[in-house]
Amino acid sequence: MNEIIVPGRFNGPTGSGNGGWTSGELATHLVAECPDNRIDGWPAIEVTLRQPPPLDTPLLLEESDGVTTATFGGAVIATGRVVEHTISDVDPVGPDEARAAESAYAGHVSHPFPNCFSCGPDREEGDGLRIFPGPVGDGRVAATWRPHPSLAEDWHTYVDATAHASVAATWAAIDCVGGWASDLIGRPMVLGRITARVDTLPVIGEEHVVVGAEIQVEGRKTFTAATLYDSDHRVVASAEHVWFAIDPAAFGA
Repeated sequence: MNEIIVPGRFNGPTGSGNGGWTSGELATHLVAECPDNRIDGWPAIEVTLRQPPPLDTPLLLEESDGVTTATFGGAVIATGRVVEHTISDVDPVGPDEARAAESAYAGHVSHPFPNCFSCGPDREEGDGLRIFPGPVGDGRVAATWRPHPSLAEDWHTYVDATAHASVAATWAAIDCVGGWASDLIGRPMVLGRITARVDTLPVIGEEHVVVGAEIQVEGRKTFTAATLYDSDHRVVASAEHVWFAIDPAAFGA
């Protein structure tokens, strides 16, 4: 397989791909040879987004010196590579506390990209992820998430026949929560880089908790982290992000 396509459903800003979903889809091509369709032991993967990913458009993939590059019309859209990097998990939050925090989700009041697949309040139940992280009082944000059956993909099902969400959907779930740990309304941002470690895949229909934290702000860049936990409080996946402050009007908002 030498191309990826970001279906229109998986948008971030209007007209372009969700950064987490796009990065996760690219990541699957770096480890596609994984035996038995299992992801246990997958390494950390770093994806850098160079331009807004176009929707419903084949992005050609090329590999050179351990870097996979996705291009469209000769322009580099994203690059991905396996990295030797330890990603620290964000401390967990209980499901009751996370559920209560959702009512204070700032995106309910104002949102730079309200149709975002991951965190857009304008998306219908079963269409978008509808992850609405609110503050939990210590600088972190948290929300619950129950993966919808539409997120399952055949080859992402474990050999025990339990349905799991796709790798791309998993990356999308640990994307925007990082931005909401910072001031995403006063300082609109888009994802520039995400480095993720996926330990397992989310079980369809099971309640999960996703937690985000801001690390630091440096000029136009904001550094954040996120971790996804299953119903038994085990880590599903963790990520670190680099966000870039932007003018939302430039992204169709």
